[in-house]
Amino acid sequence: MAVQYIIQGKKISLDDKDFQASLKTAYPQKVRPLCTCKQPPVAMYIAQVNGHLIVKRMPNTGSDHDLECGSYEIPVGLSGLGQVLGSAIKENSADGLTALKFGFSLSKGPTRTIPTGNGEEKGSVKTDGNKLSLRGTLHYLWEQAGFNKWSSGMAGKRNWYVIRKYLYEAAKDKTAKNVSLDTLLYIPETFKLDQKDELTQRRLAGIHSLRNGDNKYKQLMLMVGEVKEITSARFGYKMVVKHLPDFPIMLNDDIYHRVCKRFNVELELWSANENGHLMVIGTFGINDSGIPSFEEIALMMVTENWIPYDNADELRLINSLTQANQRFIKCLRYNLPSTVPTASVLLSGKDKSITALFICPASATEIYRHDLSELIGNSDINTWLWDAGHDVLPKFPFQLNSLN
Repeated sequence: MAVQYIIQGKKISLDDKDFQASLKTAYPQKVRPLCTCKQPPVAMYIAQVNGHLIVKRMPNTGSDHDLECGSYEIPVGLSGLGQVLGSAIKENSADGLTALKFGFSLSKGPTRTIPTGNGEEKGSVKTDGNKLSLRGTLHYLWEQAGFNKWSSGMAGKRNWYVIRKYLYEAAKDKTAKNVSLDTLLYIPETFKLDQKDELTQRRLAGIHSLRNGDNKYKQLMLMVGEVKEITSARFGYKMVVKHLPDFPIMLNDDIYHRVCKRFNVELELWSANENGHLMVIGTFGINDSGIPSFEEIALMMVTENWIPYDNADELRLINSLTQANQRFIKCLRYNLPSTVPTASVLLSGKDKSITALFICPASATEIYRHDLSELIGNSDINTWLWDAGHDVLPKFPFQLNSLN
């Protein structure tokens, strides 16, 4: 969908050569740009971030936009975003920045053991929405970068260069403890053998802060990358991240065994889907000998098109929609465990109506089925349910918005 706004009575496109000039005129007057994705248009605001003017959606108005609009946000309750928005994620329309509260540490002290966060998945519905978990942080970056969205026009256009670029873009207007998130984040560049020395030099420059600190505290950073392999080392284990062939990251025995237990589903999905990608987000540091090691990590499985999925049933649904050339949005869990039902996918029909697609897994308990039934019953939009424990993937009972 082409992005168009009405600014001071004039319709203008995001890629128009006069777009920035229009923002500069409107910004001092506190003019509200109007997004034309729907009628009536949706009010937005102009923010200045790092000296650059951008148009952003007003807080809590994401679901007012069209599903195919870049400003659309999944309605509260259908994904894990609603649980953390306003508490762990706070948007400030005054400066255009979003403050994040992390449930993990970016420093390590000698007398404090940093929790790995990789034990058994919490089964309680009373999950913490006040701070973002590592997985919640990765889901937020992924959604902000738009990689939970799909249309046939994106086929063949996503690679590691694109993933890295837009994840960094997504981090630029986010802060954690008043520090810009993009400075706390390390995402490896695409590896090229003939540029190995230059890439190494830029990597060292990018993680130079890890050498700072004193004898009491070690600075940590966040890494996002694609797992190539996890193997045993002389002492403990190591993870090789794609595009970092000469920079294996150590895992101690405790973290390794917790990862295998907590993320056994993701590891099994990775083993079964050779075309997919296993993503890792983790806090890491450099020890006195110059060796990098993870302190806490989380894993996320994505399709060959880089769309996240939680299980084999979701993969089948996503593949079916992809093959049918559908535009859709994958709902992400953030901090919510698999025992809490959410919508799997949102998509629009030819009449622009939105339908939430739900999957009831074969392993669903009676409590899960009850909660899922309540979630569907309370939904303000159309719903569709696949009971994967009893039925094969049924035909969609609504007219798909095919792009053929």
